[in-house]
Amino acid sequence: MMRTHRMIAVTLAAAVLSGGVAAGAAQAAPAAGSAPSACRPANHLAKITPAPASAGHTHYRVTLTAPRGYESCRLAGSPTDVRFTEHGRRVPVTAGRYGDQRTVVTFGPGHPVHFDIQVPNGRRAKAANEASFTLRAPGGVIPGTSVAEGRLKVAPGTVVGPVRRGA
Repeated sequence: MMRTHRMIAVTLAAAVLSGGVAAGAAQAAPAAGSAPSACRPANHLAKITPAPASAGHTHYRVTLTAPRGYESCRLAGSPTDVRFTEHGRRVPVTAGRYGDQRTVVTFGPGHPVHFDIQVPNGRRAKAANEASFTLRAPGGVIPGTSVAEGRLKVAPGTVVGPVRRGA
């Protein structure tokens, strides 16, 4: 009787493990033909360029592009944890957010996106050549830090707009 229970337990454990391993492997492995997400910081490029000014503000556009071979993904709202540096030295300006934080956009190869950095005029602006930030998806932040390069000046009161379609 003990041997029968043991045999059933071993058979059941083997069936559960083989089914669990197969199911776990299917969930962990990407489907055939799928690619890594363009939203991951290592999988996209970001560049800062001057944008048209508005009354009392200087604007910069941060454009994100994804090379071929990456899967499209969804982004929402303004990036968080925005930090500025000048040749590796932190610029002590904290950026806020503005605009609709709920709009969702698709990002990936052939679908560039951008966001605005708005800097108030008339304040002591400091030079920067890099901005780092964390992107947001509809369900929360995307792990990792993205980096954009380009010349800009930032000042107290700088705010970052939501991600929008287009370059």
